[in-house]
Amino acid sequence: MTQHTKPPQTPAEEALVRSYGDVVGRLHGTPEITRNRDDAIEMIKASGLPTRRNEYWHYTDLRTRLRSFAGVAARPDRNVAVEAVNPREKLVDATRLPMFNGHYFTDLADNLPVGLDVQAFSDNADGGCDVSAWVPDLKNEDFIGTLNAAFFRDGLKIRLEENAVLERPVRITNMMVGETPAFSAVRHLVSIGKCAKATFIQRNAAPLQSANQTNAVTRLDIGEGAEVLWFVVHEGGKDAVDLSQIRVSLATDAKLTLYIMNAGGKLVRQEVIVDVAGEGADFQLRGVNLLAGDSHTDITMVVDHRVPDTTSTQIIRNVVLDRAQGVFQGQIRVYREAQKTDAKMACNTLLLSDEGGFSAKPELEIFADDVQCGHGATVTEIDSGYLFYLMSRGIPELEARGLLVKAFVAEIIEELDDDAFVEALENKLDNWFAENG
Repeated sequence: MTQHTKPPQTPAEEALVRSYGDVVGRLHGTPEITRNRDDAIEMIKASGLPTRRNEYWHYTDLRTRLRSFAGVAARPDRNVAVEAVNPREKLVDATRLPMFNGHYFTDLADNLPVGLDVQAFSDNADGGCDVSAWVPDLKNEDFIGTLNAAFFRDGLKIRLEENAVLERPVRITNMMVGETPAFSAVRHLVSIGKCAKATFIQRNAAPLQSANQTNAVTRLDIGEGAEVLWFVVHEGGKDAVDLSQIRVSLATDAKLTLYIMNAGGKLVRQEVIVDVAGEGADFQLRGVNLLAGDSHTDITMVVDHRVPDTTSTQIIRNVVLDRAQGVFQGQIRVYREAQKTDAKMACNTLLLSDEGGFSAKPELEIFADDVQCGHGATVTEIDSGYLFYLMSRGIPELEARGLLVKAFVAEIIEELDDDAFVEALENKLDNWFAENG
């Protein structure tokens, strides 16, 4: 009989457990939240960091890749927070909901538009923010949620009233400041009322040379007939770690368009878990991964179609330079009752280096018989003919390569019916390629 022994803890696992012991006395919350914290850290101690043996983490062996775990970030002084605002912070003009080192700064937030209510967990330490209403699954497959359950210190409960229409986007930014690498965990609960309409921008950002570590878990409940455009932008430092998750529930005739742009960070994992729970609901995902250096970026998605007459389309475009590695795991599950489902998924990669790589794993799991579902994945490189054509017209090689890369991802950016957003995203693409191309 073969006896399997648990491997010794890695330095990162030891530091994670030690960090929890250092801060647990200062992590406020209801007794239920405190119990969840203790249960979560015990789960992490028992199972350790996810490895390739866990199918959900097969392409991102966290036990190998996470070499260290930074101490939990302290709330910065207000003046330090104001002075440290990153010049890249502004995407488009928006209502600001600012966080620094995972702590919300109410006095630096903009005035809220009519119909929008925002509460900070830190302002409701007695549980008035009702953060405890949602408890993530404490299991190894949901390591990001479990880590968040143990360490989150702040976050926002956002509620948009029925029929409210926000003319201006809302921006939730967690900016890491300070010279010492640190870890922050935040949790957001977002509820969109019936027939409401809004745009949100969720950003994790830090100075280019930072090695900070961040964890964000967002639950987004979209009511009947509501429409939401939600941007997730990762702009961590070259040595930063970002482990984030967004969970979505779509009611009848609700629509979510989710844009994800990864443009920085040493190790990034963004999970997207969507429950298409109402008839007529529509989920659209557009992702742009800009990978350079020796970074590793992973988008893992699960979409559940549970009822008839629902739609979803996911398009991921990846640009890979240097020794960077990328992952897209996309699973669409169509339940037996979900007849007339229309679900499509495509992952396209532009590989610009012989040392880089990208792993795509699209999956369909279908139990209904009257559906239209499909998936595909491609990997290519810049066409030398196109490059020669541009250079023969006097365009320098670097600029010509940048134009071709821009054209590769422009299709999904230009879908946006907002010139300001299109220009902002194209500028980010230009800046990234100027720095890395």
